[in-house]
Amino acid sequence: MNRRLLRTGSALIALGVAVLMLFLCEDKRQTAFYANKGKVFGTYYSIQYEATNDLEDSIQTAFYTFDNSLSMFNPHSTLSAINTNRDTTTDAFFESMWAEAERVYRLSDGAFDITVAPLVNLWGFGLKNRSNVSDAQIDSARALVGFDRVQLVNRHIVKADSRMMLDGGAVAKGQACDVVAAMLQRQGCENYLVEIGGEIVCHGHNSRGDKWHVGITKPVDNNGGEPKANGELQDIIAVSDICMATSGNYRNYYYADGEKRSHTIDPRSGRPVQHALLSATVVSSSCMRADALATACMVVGETEALDMISRAGDAACYLIVAQDDSMVVITSPNWKEIIEN
Repeated sequence: MNRRLLRTGSALIALGVAVLMLFLCEDKRQTAFYANKGKVFGTYYSIQYEATNDLEDSIQTAFYTFDNSLSMFNPHSTLSAINTNRDTTTDAFFESMWAEAERVYRLSDGAFDITVAPLVNLWGFGLKNRSNVSDAQIDSARALVGFDRVQLVNRHIVKADSRMMLDGGAVAKGQACDVVAAMLQRQGCENYLVEIGGEIVCHGHNSRGDKWHVGITKPVDNNGGEPKANGELQDIIAVSDICMATSGNYRNYYYADGEKRSHTIDPRSGRPVQHALLSATVVSSSCMRADALATACMVVGETEALDMISRAGDAACYLIVAQDDSMVVITSPNWKEIIEN
């Protein structure tokens, strides 16, 4: 009797394993590559992934949740509440951004500073209209800038001056890429590419089984345009398992008093940057970090950027620099090693 039960139990286990294997194989056969595109955060997104079903609803939920945390233009967001001095408790997205912002602020010796919002607004790239800018106005705005003058205490922001404002724009697109990529991972996706406004997180392979092919845009003036809008690429790289962000002064600028004013403001001088670095592409351990580092590179210029990236320890950069009437590419020594891994 016991032997018959044992044989019956073994047969049932074997049958269960076979059914499970059949289910897993069948489920694997049902995966497909999906592509979702649209507009978000004032820019465009393109997300490709292999999954058993379309995840557009989950992507939109991730966008909505993130926007409610870090949007400067959403009056109900955590960041807006902080900027208008309404009592609010910080959330996980904000606290993650804050920690990275502090790291890059220290690494860049203050060149990257999320309290730069008053200067961004003064120069006409934020919430206010453009206007003639005087030295006195710059000095007044600079008095409201300085990461060391704000603190995160018990999940509340404490400001040295209530007029201080935070600008998460230099990390937002990168962080949003990380957020969507994490959601795809939780959904079991192993192959995906998330691109928001030119910032990228990719993993695994594309629908052809190859590495993902990503373009680095040539920094040709294209005011108000989107990444790759003019169709000119400086380079195309084949990558997998990488976080990459690009910052440049060729899409958001204006002319005043005979000079080009870029949206990259040096928080230390209070003025738009003026140097030969046209764009900085950075790969790092997260897209949020790559985004912040790329912005910092654009503030300090090519020489200091290479030094900063070297000290970062987990990053590499691809810099496009104006030289006479042409453009030259300068990469950090570890660029090829990182993108080819």
